[in-house]
Amino acid sequence: MTPENTQQINGNTGDMDPEEFRRHAHSVVDWIADYFQNVDQYPVLAQVQPGDIAARLPEQAPEEPEAMERILEDFDEKLLPGMTHWNHPAFFAYFAITGSAPGVLGEMLAAALNVNAMVWRSGPTPTELEERSLDWLRQMIGLPAAFRGHIQDTASISSLVAIATAREEAGLRIREEGMSGRDLPRLRLYCSEEAHSSIEKAGLTLGIGRTGTRRIPTDSQFRMDVAALEAAIEEDVAAGWKPFCVVATVGTTSTTSIDPVPRIADVCEKHGLWLHVDAAYGGSAAVAPEMRWILEGCERADSLVTNPHKWLFVPVDCSALFLRRPERVKRAFSLVPEYLITPEGASATNLMDYGPALGRRFRSLKLWMVLRYFGREGIAARIREHLRLAREFAGWVEAAPGWELVAPVPFSTVVFRRHPDGATGEEADALNERILERVNATGRAFLSHTRLRGRLSLRLAVGNLRTTEEHVRRAWELLQNEAGNV
Repeated sequence: MTPENTQQINGNTGDMDPEEFRRHAHSVVDWIADYFQNVDQYPVLAQVQPGDIAARLPEQAPEEPEAMERILEDFDEKLLPGMTHWNHPAFFAYFAITGSAPGVLGEMLAAALNVNAMVWRSGPTPTELEERSLDWLRQMIGLPAAFRGHIQDTASISSLVAIATAREEAGLRIREEGMSGRDLPRLRLYCSEEAHSSIEKAGLTLGIGRTGTRRIPTDSQFRMDVAALEAAIEEDVAAGWKPFCVVATVGTTSTTSIDPVPRIADVCEKHGLWLHVDAAYGGSAAVAPEMRWILEGCERADSLVTNPHKWLFVPVDCSALFLRRPERVKRAFSLVPEYLITPEGASATNLMDYGPALGRRFRSLKLWMVLRYFGREGIAARIREHLRLAREFAGWVEAAPGWELVAPVPFSTVVFRRHPDGATGEEADALNERILERVNATGRAFLSHTRLRGRLSLRLAVGNLRTTEEHVRRAWELLQNEAGNV
């Protein structure tokens, strides 16, 4: 039994001794530094089956204290094998991300402070740092000064907050009177057929329902068809629906296509609809000035979300929701019970007023540290390199017989597929599925897939700080090799 364990069993009812904490913290930091240095040595995709990790763990919690050395050993031996390594430089699935070192340090400090910044008084620094760091980000991506930002956990919640506010702005008094048992028009929410599923899920959560979310067809480049949007709105109004919100996407999940926001804004202004822009992935690219064009028209949006935890190297989770008139969100969500009334409440920001969550983590600390450590130009340089690597990969696909690009490449994600001459669509789908599974099973790269116009395609997303051309080239070689083996 270790000395600290003896101390616990002999009646210690406090926390870990500071010197013991210092010793274990040093070992954890050393582990993290080694992990960052050697992460390429791990298989990207966890090489386990469902239930394997649970089978290694006791079915009941321990009755007696356990030594931290033993706990950390079990982390290494029992838990680590079940990790899919999102910080791996060959992680190309979904949207590749990085929990950067300065961001991890910020997360450590935030955990130590353990602040709940629900009202200004409970977290003056977290409240004001959140507003200031998001204003830095606003400037970096070129949004007008009228926009004010707040942090939510994910884009799903950011979009939910925006759509809920749009619903309240529709003038139906839903905040006060609810939706059930009332004679209300059916609400209609619009997004493209390529919009993220979180938009439809927001409709489910807010009582709009799946039938209340109308997905608009896309053009040959998978962008929202604006003429189809306007026709749908006019048709719905004639049928008794009440349109209230349109969601445009800058960087769709499947293809990273960019909806024509300026024209969508025209439609929203004509019909008096809230315009929300989902730039969760693509918005970060605007930190590079030459990429500012992607946000053209977004200055006319009512709300916009971009996720620093996707392509700004901030550890999960950190989603930035920018609002052109934030007082409308406060009208929709503010609810202050007596026990949270404070003397400065009328003059200071209370973060709990800007979304459904009462508790507010100190997420801005890691964002602030990342923005300071890399600086705008440092972030832009890294984004430029990711864009270059994606274009390089796309060039290899275009030049290779039997391979094809399936969508344009405006960002750092490439959508492609194997399609040998003479193969039917179904045969090519099955072939690509087998190639994907075999590549991912190697543990040397991890890619994901999507379906476009019913056909299965592969996705390679570059976004990790440690990804080099060598990692991208290795993924291409794996794909070619496996294509020759199936």
